[in-house]
Amino acid sequence: MFEPWLTRWALVPDGEPIITPGGRLLPVRRGDVPAMLKVAVDAEEKFGNLLMTWWGGEGAARVLAHHGDGLLIERAMGRRSLMHMALNGEDDKASRILCSALARLHAPRSSEPPPLVPLFLWFSSLRQAVTHHGGLYSLSFAIAEALLADPQDVVVLHGDMHHDNVLDFGLRGWLAIDPKRVIGERGYDYANLICNPDLPTATDPWRFGRQVNVVAEAAGLERRRLLQWVLAFAGLSAAWFLEDDDTLAAEGQLQVANLAASMLEI
Repeated sequence: MFEPWLTRWALVPDGEPIITPGGRLLPVRRGDVPAMLKVAVDAEEKFGNLLMTWWGGEGAARVLAHHGDGLLIERAMGRRSLMHMALNGEDDKASRILCSALARLHAPRSSEPPPLVPLFLWFSSLRQAVTHHGGLYSLSFAIAEALLADPQDVVVLHGDMHHDNVLDFGLRGWLAIDPKRVIGERGYDYANLICNPDLPTATDPWRFGRQVNVVAEAAGLERRRLLQWVLAFAGLSAAWFLEDDDTLAAEGQLQVANLAASMLEI
């Protein structure tokens, strides 16, 4: 799997492989420089590699080389973790760091981006959930339709913004990895980080209300519209989990959707 790129870029393995559904990663060194080799195994990861290259190291990890399915990026060598911060008394700080990283990613670039998918296409899974389950899925989809029909602040999105996709790169700061290829209203990315299903506190009502306020202020978003995006995204996330037969995770996202609906008083 890795050999063609190890040879092409004169890389030396520097750790154990990391296997994900969409790619294979290997810590490596090129000379004295630590790096991460990623080999995409599905189409979406390949497009994500193109997006990483397009960002040019501004807000995202710097791409050192790119050829075919292979991507070589700088390796995060810092020891800090946004997930650890969020669960250990620095939740507000972690959210502000994520918002800052997103602002850099969303900033205009001088060149045209790689091929992107419009955000509305992603919501087909939520439409299917409405057909089979109704309830909160219907409410989430109705809100999503209204948002998608009148988008504001359309940008190239990260598409999967959460606490483990922004890493500590030491002197280079906090930088994003693993984007998806999607374009749409920037509120989607900020809603994603609030809904993070891997964050055990995501469904805590007090934490939810506070982080909505923190993110709205840090991102310069209108609070009600952010809540609407949270409601839309949480329903979509739950629908994705249903497709994977993960009903427990889907229920967790529906709890987040319910919190957003309650704050919106709908």
